Amino acid sequence: MLSPADFVADLFNPALAFLPKALFVALVSSAVCGVIGCHVVLRGMAFIGDAVSHAVFPGLAVAFVVQGNLVLGGAVAGVLTAVAVAVLSQTRRLKEDSVIGVLFVGAFALGIVIISRAPGYSGSLQAFLFGSITGIPDEDLYVVALSAVALLALAFVLHKEFVAVSLDRESARAVGLPVFWLDMALCVMVAVAVVISVQTIGNVLVLALLVTPAATARLLTDRLGVMMLLSPLLGGLAALTGIYLSWSMDLPAGGTVVLVATGVFLLVWLAAPRHGVVARLWLRHRGRPVPGGALV
Repeated sequence: MLSPADFVADLFNPALAFLPKALFVALVSSAVCGVIGCHVVLRGMAFIGDAVSHAVFPGLAVAFVVQGNLVLGGAVAGVLTAVAVAVLSQTRRLKEDSVIGVLFVGAFALGIVIISRAPGYSGSLQAFLFGSITGIPDEDLYVVALSAVALLALAFVLHKEFVAVSLDRESARAVGLPVFWLDMALCVMVAVAVVISVQTIGNVLVLALLVTPAATARLLTDRLGVMMLLSPLLGGLAALTGIYLSWSMDLPAGGTVVLVATGVFLLVWLAAPRHGVVARLWLRHRGRPVPGGALV
């Protein structure tokens, strides 16, 4: 197995220029998904996150076939799908989860059909679905960085509004907040966060980067501000460790990153100081009240 010192040396090796690019995208994706993922976890929107991750696929496929920018192509598809979900969900005959199920399966199927028109699509399809650390062009680094800055800035500006809607939608609507447009904005932000993560993590696994670090942070704190700091840090740790292990042991990068994040979640689920299984069992054994999970 490669030592950490050798891994650092490889990062600065000009012949392995794809490796620091992959690590950069993975760390940036972790930061963005960590912050936005907190809202996804608080609202119970994991299914919507999964839907959006599949919905961006036709945009990625079109961009690949026409040799365009993958990030921009996926973002356009994700935004269009988010708008379609918001509009179609207004009918009282169908619930939102039904509309999402129809659209994300249809979008994913459309992406497969589109990419099948490209020569040698089997290898490209595998890279889209499971990630590839060698296929990130230089221009995508700038697009990813700018998109990340824009998303984090928007999340900061709309933080209070998002939290108000997450905690009590009806109260937020009563005080005049545009709940529909805030939902739309969050869906679009999830779509863009997914797109900038797809190239290293893959379309199938990207939901884990959005949900797992935020869920782990939720087990560690009852304060939303702390949760939003911990989540990107945990995601960044999983990305760094996963890229290192995948490079050292010749493993798929996306799958390794997700397994590390899942392992950290399970460890915290067991051993978190207040909300871990061990701590709660100990409190019950001592006859003390088990702490609740309300955010402050």
